[in-house]
This record gives sequence, C-alpha cells and structure tokens, in this order.
Amino acid sequence: MSGNYKIAVFDGDGIGPEITEPTVKILKSMSEAAQSYDLRFTYAPAGASHYAATNESLPERSLEIARRADAILLSAMGLPDVRYEDGTEISPQIDLRKALKLFAGVRPVTVRTGQAGPLTLPEGREIDFVLIRESTEGLFHSQGCGQVTETEARETLLITRDVSEKLFRFAFDLAAARKSSGRGPGRVTCVDKANVFRAFAFFRGLFDAEAMRRPSIVADHAYVDAAALWMVQKPWDFDVLVTENMFGDILSDLGAGLMGGLGLAPSADIGLDHAVFQPCHGSAPDIAGQGIANPFAMMLSAAMMLDWLGLKHGNTEMQYDGTRLRQAVEAVVAEGRVLTRDLGGNASTLAAADAVTQMMRAS
Repeated sequence: MSGNYKIAVFDGDGIGPEITEPTVKILKSMSEAAQSYDLRFTYAPAGASHYAATNESLPERSLEIARRADAILLSAMGLPDVRYEDGTEISPQIDLRKALKLFAGVRPVTVRTGQAGPLTLPEGREIDFVLIRESTEGLFHSQGCGQVTETEARETLLITRDVSEKLFRFAFDLAAARKSSGRGPGRVTCVDKANVFRAFAFFRGLFDAEAMRRPSIVADHAYVDAAALWMVQKPWDFDVLVTENMFGDILSDLGAGLMGGLGLAPSADIGLDHAVFQPCHGSAPDIAGQGIANPFAMMLSAAMMLDWLGLKHGNTEMQYDGTRLRQAVEAVVAEGRVLTRDLGGNASTLAAADAVTQMMRAS
C-alpha cells in the first residue's frame, strides 16, 4: 500500500527555480514508478524576490505549508542587492531552522574514485564523511540582534544543554547507521575550541557524556583549526564530525571545496519532527536564466530527503531510490563527460539533469 508524503517546495531566488524544476521532475518520475510511496508537491513562496515584491521574506502561509509537510525541499535563497533594512541578507532558510527547531545541519562530503578535485587522493582512497553543524544556536544565536555602538560591536554565542544533547545523540546515531551500512568505521569527532572558551569546554563535556553511553562508537576531539588542517591533509580519516554553528558554517564550505565546489554540496537541516533539504550554494543571480546552473547539489539534497523519509517511515523503497539518485549523480561527476561550467565542463542544466536520469536508468 502506497504512503502519501507531502513535500513543501521553496524554489528560491536566482538559479533556484532552474535547478528545482529538473530535480522535482526526477522525484516525480521515481514516485510514479514506486510501489510503496507517493510524493505530493506544494510550492511555497519565500525569498529575496518575494520580499522585494511584498515586504515578506517568509509568509506565514508558507511557514504553515512547511509545518504540515513531511519534508521540505528548499532551493538557493537570497539576492545580494535585496536586504533587510539593517543590511543583513534575506535568509528564510535560517528562519525555518529556528521556527522548526532544526538543530542538526548535515553536510556530506564525498569524493569518489575518478572524480576531479583539488586534492590528489592516494591510491585506493576515497573521501566519505559527514559534518554535522548545530544549526540554531552558537554564534548565529544573536543574528540581527547584536549590539553595535560607535566604539564596539558584540554578538552572543549560545550553547544549551538541551540542544547539544539532541545534537550529539543525532551524531552518534548517524555514525552507528553509517557503520552498519559499511560507509564508515563508526567514529564521531567533536570539533571545538575547548582550550580557549568555557562555552566549548561545556560543549565538549556534553559530547563526552554521550560518548560514554555509546561504547560501540569511537569518540575523539579536534580543535577547529586542527580539523581544518586535517580536512586538507587526510580527509579520508574522518567519519562523522560534529560542531558549533559558525565553525560548521566555515568547515562545510571547506568540505565543498574538497569535492570541487559548492555545486556538489548538498545539505539537510534536521529536527525531531521536520527536515529541510537544500544545496549549500547561493542563488548565483549573475547566471540566472541562462540555463547553465549546476543542478547536482540540489539533486543530492533530494536524495538525502528520500533517504531521511524512508528511514523515518520504515520505507526501504524510498531509501533505495535515495541511494540510486545519489549514486547516479556521483557516477556522472566521476565519469566527467557531462559537467556544468563550474566543474570545468560546458553542459547545460538540462543536459546535466538528463545525464543523471540516464545513469539511473542504466543502474
């Protein structure tokens, strides 16, 4: 019997609609062929363009669509010349994280054999780790509320026991799942700056308490500066890394660089009841409308959505389709014949999407 799942779609700004359309097309095709699930899509307006036209960046009706959805697929958001009155960016994705309590920002970093990138991997090595970024607190806690005078500026970092404990449970659960599926050794690394800041010593203490309850998973620590170094020197050694919001924001872009760019960087922001899936890159208004945007990160985010929905609802077919989509994108990228301009090729958005579709059919 088919389960019906409601997907809220925010198609974003700039290139957002261009990469959303082929991604939703692939999802609809899989849903139509599926025996055990049916995806229903509802589009919700939000973003910088919507703000410019209506003075609302995330309308209440769009937030309600998100709340009622089983999952949220969100494309690139924001435009450099459209900002709030205080000069900050239009960022409904951050508003959604806070409103829906999406504490775990999941950023996979994957480089397969044959895939071009800035690093030359040793023979037999691949990169396959996940960075988990706390997404609601940290240095982003006071976003838009910082204190600024003529002589100084202050922002407040917040780390709470409640959110951190949920975050660490999520991280250890993910490491256990990766270990059971053969994708990782079962290791969680806490990335912090506990040697300098009391807040991070508190963060590390909560991590260690969770580690004591998970003897089957290896737990260790890394200061954030050392973690950045090791991500370049030996990224294949990592499995699951967990860190504060701002550190995660920075390290996730470094992870994208290892893969060859933000065009290959998917993400998810996950809470206890809701989850948002979106590419890490921006809206690239300079190439909007030209049909040359890279859809791969959007498709990889959609694959993460299928896997999360399948795991949450015990639907193995959905998890299988998520894996098929992810592996098809990875295979197209590793093959290197159909790549968009940002990856060194000249393929159009639709040509790149078609290559993924063909790869899925051949698998």
